[in-house]
Amino acid sequence: MKSDLGKIHVYTGDGKGKTTSSFGLTMRAIGAGYKVYIIQFLKGQDYSELKIIKKLPKVGFKRFGLKTFVYQKGTRVDKSLAKQALDWSFKIVKSGKYDMVILDEIFPAVFFKLIKNSDIIKIIKAKPENVELVMTGRRAPEQVIKLADYVTDMKEVKHPYQKGLVARKGIED
Repeated sequence: MKSDLGKIHVYTGDGKGKTTSSFGLTMRAIGAGYKVYIIQFLKGQDYSELKIIKKLPKVGFKRFGLKTFVYQKGTRVDKSLAKQALDWSFKIVKSGKYDMVILDEIFPAVFFKLIKNSDIIKIIKAKPENVELVMTGRRAPEQVIKLADYVTDMKEVKHPYQKGLVARKGIED
């Protein structure tokens, strides 16, 4: 039932699978007839899952990022794109047009000081009661974790990149 919606999810940690988990939840939600909107912060790369996500019914999608990774300190362009993503997130979340909104890689935008932790709190507080909000990324702020209903911490135990393997198409890319 749609009246059961309205929880807050956090997928965080240094392990693989945060975005993948949120996209899996997208599949489950559209299978139940819900409308989903995905906003990607700091991502401009062409990952394989985007080929499918963009074709799914009842899924809106927009990404804000360069085709390079953000390291240590974001550029002026990174900051501008993160601000655009934040503004778009407020608009989509507050609209109430979507049953679920996913803010992918929002936490690194805070870590790199491109947006503020208080901005995430404002989104949470602005969220209509029946909108399921999913947020992903490494280093979720403690205040957000406390407000969340679901928190999953992906812990990396072992990964082939530790032995020099680059991202493989369809697995990490």
